[in-house]
Amino acid sequence: MGEECKEAGAGGRHAEEGLVVDPADSSKLYEDVPPMPLMALNHISRLCKSVDASVQFYVKALGFVLIHRPPALDFSGAWLFNYGVGIHLVQRDDARKAPDVNPGELDPMDNHISFQCEDMGMMERRLREMRIRYMKRTINEEEGSPIDQLFFKDPDGFMIEICNCENLELVPAGALGRLRLPRDRHNPPVRMVDHGDGDGE
Repeated sequence: MGEECKEAGAGGRHAEEGLVVDPADSSKLYEDVPPMPLMALNHISRLCKSVDASVQFYVKALGFVLIHRPPALDFSGAWLFNYGVGIHLVQRDDARKAPDVNPGELDPMDNHISFQCEDMGMMERRLREMRIRYMKRTINEEEGSPIDQLFFKDPDGFMIEICNCENLELVPAGALGRLRLPRDRHNPPVRMVDHGDGDGE
């Protein structure tokens, strides 16, 4: 994770615009930024070439649960939810492309989403069972807080990372009072009633 942050911050657009990116001198970064009413990440949305194939992948490889979508959404798609975050899938057509997809080799520097994991060995075994090609690496060993990472792609080529990133303590660069950590109420309300269309667990 630290490796990615260093690469992303080197000579990028923000540096050219003169914004403060050095954590050691971050006080100016928060000037004129009011406390924000945000609570947590709600969902990510992905265009996909086959909603059915993507649903199968996210359910079977990552344990997501299929959710009933609002009837007002009259286009082809699916909602999935688990771990406090949703994944909204939208059927791709010629007018809607997915520009952030790299169909080539696995590259940790590509755009990706990351899931924190409490059993990396179990996840690696699951990827092998499903014959999903993945990249495995460990970073930050020299600092004494090793982070194990697994990188792989969903059926549309979107990069996914699985990591035990809780091994790395996050140290805010000032502005500690601005942090809002998720609590139970950050989750959308979930109706915990079995409607006969699932296993009730």
